[in-house]
Amino acid sequence: MASITPVALAGVPLEFFLFGLTLLGVAVFHHRTFEVAIVGLVAVTAYKFCYTDFDLVHHATAEWRLLLNLFGLLLGFAVLARHFHDTRLPRLLPHWLPGGWPGGFVLLAAVFVMATFMDNIAAAMIGGTVAATLYRRRVCIGFLAAIAAAANAGGAFSVLGNTTTTMLWIDGIAARDVLRALVGSIAGLLAFGIIAAIQQQRHQPIEHDGPCDARLDHGRLAIVVLIPVLAVTANLALDFPALGVWLAILIGATFRSTPWREVRHALKGSLFLLALVFTASLMPVKTLPPATWSSTFLLGCISAVFDNIPLTKLALDQGGYDWALASYAVGCGGSMIWFGSSAGVALCNEFPHARNVVAWVREGWPVALGYVVGFFALLWAFGWQPHPPHRPTSERLTPALVAPAAIPR
Repeated sequence: MASITPVALAGVPLEFFLFGLTLLGVAVFHHRTFEVAIVGLVAVTAYKFCYTDFDLVHHATAEWRLLLNLFGLLLGFAVLARHFHDTRLPRLLPHWLPGGWPGGFVLLAAVFVMATFMDNIAAAMIGGTVAATLYRRRVCIGFLAAIAAAANAGGAFSVLGNTTTTMLWIDGIAARDVLRALVGSIAGLLAFGIIAAIQQQRHQPIEHDGPCDARLDHGRLAIVVLIPVLAVTANLALDFPALGVWLAILIGATFRSTPWREVRHALKGSLFLLALVFTASLMPVKTLPPATWSSTFLLGCISAVFDNIPLTKLALDQGGYDWALASYAVGCGGSMIWFGSSAGVALCNEFPHARNVVAWVREGWPVALGYVVGFFALLWAFGWQPHPPHRPTSERLTPALVAPAAIPR
């Protein structure tokens, strides 16, 4: 079949406009995100069939491992989050926190730590639940933004944390290559966390309940530990971390009831993310800007407006990034607006008053400050260290464009 000349507007392939409209639709119609993602996927696929020599089977063959792993991990982490909730640790946390603004900061730090080994959405939701108890549900939007940012920052350097970082891991980026993002994450947490905690203390001081009679469920806590351990083991041995996650869940089912309903609840959201990832994989990445520290910083800013999952996929297809900086940027940049990250969207489902872009930006300005501080702290500490393309040439859409370091170590 002879190829038809692809359509381009102002030199930009039409696929990018369709993809941009899809992401804009996700941002505007946040109650219909799944439907918007499916329509976008169908539109881009139909265009590729009509105007290019697109081979869907060949493309799916190249992407199936990433998609299947991501699907298994998203559903598995939903089960992990419920197991963690049922350990009763979230009920015990408020009684271990100090009073005053340090209590709010310690809560943000706890969310940060939880996000290193569980899904950042789950960490943010647990943080929101604890905050609602501590502050009698009078949680200011700035502190909610800080909870989302803490969850995203905690997962930015952990392959088990943010979905974006997990995608890097599945695609072949070594865990040690993103670990340096810890420096930026800690710097960012300190920058926004203290200010946000003081904001919240002025809005509503901490109020502790009486003694808590809840007891820690050590069996479920063992499952929470086993899941990430087997995920890492399966990735090293089989290059398939999702298999380890589900093996751990099945082992846990032998001595604790498994919350299978969480799989059903997470199914639609997981399919939504997969649709965005697959649509992103259809983009002609040879037209993207070169990978530089400045374009990486901008990528994080764009993540505040457009979903960071497909942006991560585009970066992976291009290659040549400093993956620690990229992981930090796409992970933390989305916190600056409530719909820029899944953690923010999940929190706003629990606290609907936070679905206000102007209020989120106005009260959550410490989060934007934290992103800038963390990014440049990481850049100052390690410089720009672009990685060579991690895929064989045959698996990449185009050769990566890598610019020399603009800021020396």
